[in-house]
Amino acid sequence: MKLFLDTADVDEIRRGARLGVVKGVTTNPSLAAKAGVGGMEGYKAVVQEIASIIDGPISVEVVSPDVEGMITEGKEYATWIPNPWVKLPSTAAGFEAMNALSREGIEINQTLCFSVNQALLGAQAGATAVSPFVGRMDDIGQRGMGLVGEIVAVFRQHGIKTQVLAASIRHAFHCVEAAKAGAHIATVPYPVLAQMAKHPLTDIGLERFLEDWRRANAP
Repeated sequence: MKLFLDTADVDEIRRGARLGVVKGVTTNPSLAAKAGVGGMEGYKAVVQEIASIIDGPISVEVVSPDVEGMITEGKEYATWIPNPWVKLPSTAAGFEAMNALSREGIEINQTLCFSVNQALLGAQAGATAVSPFVGRMDDIGQRGMGLVGEIVAVFRQHGIKTQVLAASIRHAFHCVEAAKAGAHIATVPYPVLAQMAKHPLTDIGLERFLEDWRRANAP
């Protein structure tokens, strides 16, 4: 399972890239606003800076609700960087835009997916990856990771090539569950990536090793 960073914060992306484990980045308007990005030109500049750091896919989300606007934005985004995935919502307009853009060879990340039906529609419309939102489903008392497993199973059964990207990841154990469920990708906030590297026994063990070394080499 590949790991993407879910952020528009360039500093976080640089820190993640130094670990050598980040294979892509997902962004959206909320993350861009959180990172202090203003306007489409500001968003473009940040996306281009991200692409200079990460070689893998960079997901850039449309902000138009209508088909024509989505297609126009998607075509524009595709010219920004060499490795874009245009993020389109799991709506009727989104599926129509997916069909149009994918026919032009533009890679698509189907976002805001909350059902197997939506995932199937996106796959048929040409999505490169479908992003079930785990955390948001958990928030309303549904098992988000169960949806990831269901989509993986259905795609596998029918030989569907669309990748399953576990999104709205809230904690490190979500990553373990996503891997067990067969997700191809999990996109995580930087704090979750940092959590994945931490274990109290590692910290305790390292301190013991260092203490033993200090004792052995004390004058």
